[in-house]
Amino acid sequence: MHVVFVEPRFPVNQRYFVKALKEVGATVTAIGEGSKDSLSGEMRQWLTHYEQVDSVVNEGAMLRAAKFIHGKHRIDRLEATVEAHIMSTAKVREAMGIEGTSVKTSWLCRDKPSMKEALRNAGVPCAMSAAVSSLDELVAFAKQVGFPLIIKPRDGAGASGTSRCDSLADLAKAASELGVDRGRSVAVEEFIEGHEGFYDTISIGGRVVHDFVTHYYPNVLEAMRHRWISPQFVTTNRVDSAPGYNELKVLGGKVLRALDIGTSATHMEWFSGPKGLKFSEIGCRPPGVRAWDLYNVGNDVDLYREWAMAIVHGRPGARLSRRFATGIVALRPSQDGRIAKYVGVEKVERAFGQWMIDAHLPPEGTPTQPVSAGYMANAWMRFKHPDYDTLREMLTAVGETVKVLAR
Repeated sequence: MHVVFVEPRFPVNQRYFVKALKEVGATVTAIGEGSKDSLSGEMRQWLTHYEQVDSVVNEGAMLRAAKFIHGKHRIDRLEATVEAHIMSTAKVREAMGIEGTSVKTSWLCRDKPSMKEALRNAGVPCAMSAAVSSLDELVAFAKQVGFPLIIKPRDGAGASGTSRCDSLADLAKAASELGVDRGRSVAVEEFIEGHEGFYDTISIGGRVVHDFVTHYYPNVLEAMRHRWISPQFVTTNRVDSAPGYNELKVLGGKVLRALDIGTSATHMEWFSGPKGLKFSEIGCRPPGVRAWDLYNVGNDVDLYREWAMAIVHGRPGARLSRRFATGIVALRPSQDGRIAKYVGVEKVERAFGQWMIDAHLPPEGTPTQPVSAGYMANAWMRFKHPDYDTLREMLTAVGETVKVLAR
């Protein structure tokens, strides 16, 4: 099978997808934005050919590159794993009759209002939502649904550009920041109270073959607003044994069918609270923030290889062990500036060193990143443990003990 992979150089874990495709027997070609000289020696060994374009979101350039490659060696699959590359890749795929995720499915997985409308029509419980392009439409939605509300870009990823609005003044401010006063269409949603997490899968022909459930502590918007919080996300190893997860698995399967997702990795966000289990949104690609690293450690598996097996051979290659719960705790600098020193690292290593997966502690003098930049923007530590509750206690202790002092 000949697989063309989009943008193999960045982010750095892209190389693992290329390596895995090669290891499971595919002939691998890539399209990317950098020069051939920018490829590592390993990458050049894995690739049969590399084609450079000005931008992988330039559909015309991508189509010309794919047609050139196809003329030399028939393309069986054209794959992208980065959110921003999904739509352009789908359009080229559809224009050339290549098997894979369709333009319609890619659009529904990216445009929040269209996604929720399609899912509500399929019986998937979602927050009330709408696409709006004026302040008047926002105010009308607020009067119908009530506060608090969530406003965000229609095609945003994660919490990027997302605001919680508790009043008309908040709504007007967020609308201005997103360009609604200039006619930009955005998504507005009912705020769903409850616990937040994500459900990630690898599916083959629309059937889930590997799945993972991860919990946020606290919810993302709160975590991204407050410097003093050392937020965590934790992947459970109880997903097959705790009955409460069955409803989530059923919901995820219904989402895949409603959006016609065939063979792909997916990343689904959800809330569970007083109004029950509610679907939030989906990406038709692997999760960000290196969540697959945690899944690999927790399950004695190589998910990059499992993804490649699904694409190339249409079957999984391994079983998940569910041996460990795994998680990350983000460690925020005391202020914006430059990192000055760390306090408490040695204490944590003595107490929990046997359970540490890895850590990222930028050296003194490193410029800090804003809190809103995410879980891996500054310092972080990742841990595993056979017991989920013990891991949670451990991560909380790390967040309370380790201090990142900046000046």
